[in-house]
Amino acid sequence: MCGILGVVGQSPVNQLLYDGLQLLQHRGQDAAGIVTAHNKTFHMHKGSGMVRDVFRTRNMRSLQGNAGIAHVRYPTAGSAANLAEAQPFYVNSPFGIVLAHNGNLTNTDELKADMFRHDLRHINTNSDSEVLLNVFAHELAINVTGYELSVEAVFKAIEGVHRRVKGAYAVVALISGYGLVAFRDPNGIRPLVIGSHDHHGRTEYMFASESVALDCSGFSLLRDVEPGEGIFVSFDGHFEARQCAERIRHAPCLFEFVYFARPDSVIDGASVYQARLAMGERLAEKVRQVVPELDIDVVMPIPDTSRPSALQLANALGLPYREGFIKNRYIGRTFIMPGQGVRKKSVRQKLNPVACEFRGRNVLLVDDSIVRGTTSREIVQMARDAGAKKVYFASAAPAVRFPNVYGIDMPTRAELLATGRTEEEIAREIGADAVIYQDLEALMHAVNAAAPSLQVFETSCFDGNYITGDITEAYLNAIECARMGPRSTVESRDEEGSSQLVDLNLNVAEQNLI
Repeated sequence: MCGILGVVGQSPVNQLLYDGLQLLQHRGQDAAGIVTAHNKTFHMHKGSGMVRDVFRTRNMRSLQGNAGIAHVRYPTAGSAANLAEAQPFYVNSPFGIVLAHNGNLTNTDELKADMFRHDLRHINTNSDSEVLLNVFAHELAINVTGYELSVEAVFKAIEGVHRRVKGAYAVVALISGYGLVAFRDPNGIRPLVIGSHDHHGRTEYMFASESVALDCSGFSLLRDVEPGEGIFVSFDGHFEARQCAERIRHAPCLFEFVYFARPDSVIDGASVYQARLAMGERLAEKVRQVVPELDIDVVMPIPDTSRPSALQLANALGLPYREGFIKNRYIGRTFIMPGQGVRKKSVRQKLNPVACEFRGRNVLLVDDSIVRGTTSREIVQMARDAGAKKVYFASAAPAVRFPNVYGIDMPTRAELLATGRTEEEIAREIGADAVIYQDLEALMHAVNAAAPSLQVFETSCFDGNYITGDITEAYLNAIECARMGPRSTVESRDEEGSSQLVDLNLNVAEQNLI
């Protein structure tokens, strides 16, 4: 999971892109990058870490131009320590092109082979985003007539991408001397919204993973980029859009609404906050079934994502809502932290119980989801240590039993807590008196209530049904083996046996690309 931005403005956009990335920081804390376009020159700066750490004043000054794209990276397997895979990526043929991508391709190996054997293009990293860039560049090259780029060639190139590429992708790209391109996969798995702003009588455009980046930047939400749609905005602000896929099906990722998106965002026409409130109402119905005697004294959220659901659940059950855990806001998300040991340790650093809210009470803890269960186990134990008599644990999402192959770095099936376990066994694993999961149909109805036009969703991590239709048992086995196999870096051991990773990639933090 990543966050992407693209802007075509009438004045310098470096500050807009920086501010927008900070608003999308929740979508990735591993690396950040910005590219701006000034005349026919690209200016790039990217690096590892949070947005505030990657960009200094001197970097911002060098990012000249009235158009640009930006990216924050979520650490997926194999990329967390590799600056060479930080985005945006660049190629110089047939034109200078930079691209940022959110999602994950599912036929990357096949595309790499085609790139090498037929398209005669070299892929320098393990990133599927670099593959996607080269596919787009090649399709653009074969559709260009003469030396000038036409809008028709851009849309034909996007059509070619849709024919060749499988998986999830929301994309923003710049073509040197021409303009900005945005497109989304034919299933619309990953979100991408469009905003506009009037600047002295001329329209500026912004594309973003979530609407919150538009709102706080002074842009008005126009609409979502449609599944399969291609959009071209010239550097002078001319906007053109076209459907570029033969078959489309709008099936956004359900986990966006459960966990990733900010509650103040609107994506695919649905208010994330309203969807989470509805999740709480639906979950209350399930709690009544599982705990019919309702021997619950208080409802508490696991901060922050589950707050709307927990609040509405408490209202629906007529129970007190309390903040039982105080969050240290300077600790990153444990779900996306690499390494079980680091994740377990950080839970205690991130959350601290308010003992008086637990002592002598039966508490219902509400979280957005349960993935590995490490965090849940630690939280339940903290509640008991603080004096809770009984601890019930409710999840606003169904049991996560399958890997997500569309851009969320979920672990192998063997690492997922719910795989092969009943709810009673899961409760024993995390030390709870009972575990209550949202039903999948109820979750879909909750999001549908916020956006009635949404009828189909990408739900693979819950039910194993992969919307693109190309995911086999062999594919899942291969990616699980890759997660557990050798890393892309060289691993050595020091004299005390601790692991040290030596990165063999050349790290280039700042570039001027012409």
